Amino acid sequence: MNETSQFLARHGVPILFAAVFVEQLGVPLPAAPWLLAAGALIGAGQMGWVMALGVAWLGSMLADSIWFYLGRRYGNRTLGFLCRVSLEPDSCVRRTQNVFTRYGMKGIVVAKFFPGLSTIAPPLAGGSGASAGRFLFFDGIGSLLYVGGFIVLGCVFSRQLEQVMAALSDLGGRALALVGVLAAAYIGYRFLQRHRLLRELRGARISVEELRRQLQAGENPVILDMRSSEELERDASVIQGAIHLLLEDVEKRHHEFPHDRDIVVYCSCPNEATAARVALLLQRKGFTRVRPLLGGIDAWRREKFPMDLRPATLAGAGASESSANGTLESSVVQACPRSK
Repeated sequence: MNETSQFLARHGVPILFAAVFVEQLGVPLPAAPWLLAAGALIGAGQMGWVMALGVAWLGSMLADSIWFYLGRRYGNRTLGFLCRVSLEPDSCVRRTQNVFTRYGMKGIVVAKFFPGLSTIAPPLAGGSGASAGRFLFFDGIGSLLYVGGFIVLGCVFSRQLEQVMAALSDLGGRALALVGVLAAAYIGYRFLQRHRLLRELRGARISVEELRRQLQAGENPVILDMRSSEELERDASVIQGAIHLLLEDVEKRHHEFPHDRDIVVYCSCPNEATAARVALLLQRKGFTRVRPLLGGIDAWRREKFPMDLRPATLAGAGASESSANGTLESSVVQACPRSK
């Protein structure tokens, strides 16, 4: 047995618990290598499978329960915090909401196998009002399948993984330190990229009160709803006069937008990250009057400002919307006629 295997055999239980717990809290340190290594040790007879499975499952459940409680108590503020620390703020909440829309509480199980979603799912479930018992049931199944799946794989391929661990031991501390530095550099780059995106558009954002005043004054800005199709099916209401589009539709049909009016973009992510991305895209296409909506549709709802219920034929974008209304430009004109 090499030094790496010996170390894991001696300290594998607390390491396994900590690795899964930290990963499920949202720290970008994958637990899969440790779960695979535990499976390899089980296959070699150096670790008990009940203990390994139990502590890994407990680490996952404890972290998820903490996020569920915080989501229940603080709601969108918890999601906002996770978006701020996420490496993918534009998709962290959006993809998880899509999973919940499609699978319901079973989405807790599905989300376990997707990085990022597994951390967002518990507070989203807590904020949605799901019962603690129902959450723990599905989360327990998902956690068991997740940690158990990797442990079983490690056990099946224990001989090959033993060879990999031996090779890592032969590399020495310097090679492993280099891997750690490269990983830290990648994480740092993604964080800087995210902060730059938010900083560039923070000053351009428009508040819901200002947008409401524009509508009342007849300024008729073009309002783009950038939520997913799945989310719109779950809640078809949009801000008064808004047109629903997908991100790919904006890329393909930006030439149909007017240049002489404000374009207000909103989504449902707590940090308006999707709206910010669309705004940057339109700015690079030559649109100078693009503004993300501060707080998104949730801020508009809190103020109880007017909402529209989009007809089913207008809920989507792309070809279906074109066939129903002609070009996007005609849709814009119908939804927001020009002031005379």
